[in-house]
Amino acid sequence: MAAAAGVSRGTVSRVINGGHWVSPPAREAVEQAIATTGYRANQHARSLVTGRSNSLAFLITEPQSRLFADPVFSMLLRGAAEAVSARSMALVVLVAGTPSERENAAQYIGAGHVDGVLLISSHESDPMVQLLLEQDIPTVACGMPLGFAGRVPSVSVEEAGSARTVVAHLRERGRRRIAMITGPMDTPGGRYRLEGYRDELGDDFDDSLVVHGDWSQDSGTAGMEELLARHPDLDAVFAGSDLMAAGAIIALGRAGRSIPDDVAVVGFDDSGLAQALDPPLTTMRQPFDAISVEMVNTLVGLVEGGGTRSVTLPATLVVREST
Repeated sequence: MAAAAGVSRGTVSRVINGGHWVSPPAREAVEQAIATTGYRANQHARSLVTGRSNSLAFLITEPQSRLFADPVFSMLLRGAAEAVSARSMALVVLVAGTPSERENAAQYIGAGHVDGVLLISSHESDPMVQLLLEQDIPTVACGMPLGFAGRVPSVSVEEAGSARTVVAHLRERGRRRIAMITGPMDTPGGRYRLEGYRDELGDDFDDSLVVHGDWSQDSGTAGMEELLARHPDLDAVFAGSDLMAAGAIIALGRAGRSIPDDVAVVGFDDSGLAQALDPPLTTMRQPFDAISVEMVNTLVGLVEGGGTRSVTLPATLVVREST
């Protein structure tokens, strides 16, 4: 390989292993030699030398059913898989929604089968983050993990600011009785989206216009039914996820409420579901591909000895017929 590229073996090794201090001409020569010769690195041999598995874990601390029911997870998984593949690494999917699954995941990760963890969901009461820290496992969280600020780097959207944007949009449309269906309060999305909603309403905030869901469609339906029973005069609802917004739309239809004439509906995510709803849903679009890439880049940096850093990305309001 070195002879084909006209460079030293050390230069070839640095290029193959993603190292630095390689000039652009030398890197191009090595890459052309790889393409010409059909060279493929022996990952097992590399692992023996580096002590790394060349794999990352995609860890979800939710019930297994949510992996398939919530489109957010599939979008993040697709983006992470593409970003990891581009680095010639492998991605291992782990679900730790029960105590036994959590123990199995901790043992698997602690045994060195992966170099680091992409923590896709975290609850403040869940011990998984602490287990990872105790084992000194490089970890990057999707969303700021509550209780671990500064200790675990994260990639997230501006949760509170995005919620303020939603409320401002509804007010601009003339809505005055704006309710909210939140996510769980022990998750960053649940807590900070409610915070932004409350801050934007200011003196108009009414706690009785808030109900708490669990990100699922069923909780959106139940939450909307409860809100309508409390406040038949409400004219808008902000759901903390598109799935919960879909549930709210079902409840509004059953109650004979027209959308958006009677009640405007806004979701959060733009996961693909939003555009398929009837009417199509106004929502805050999370840049899932960018989130996945930033998480992988940040985690690989940690694995290679870099410092911790957290990244906040902007979400974008996408206006459709539901408002």
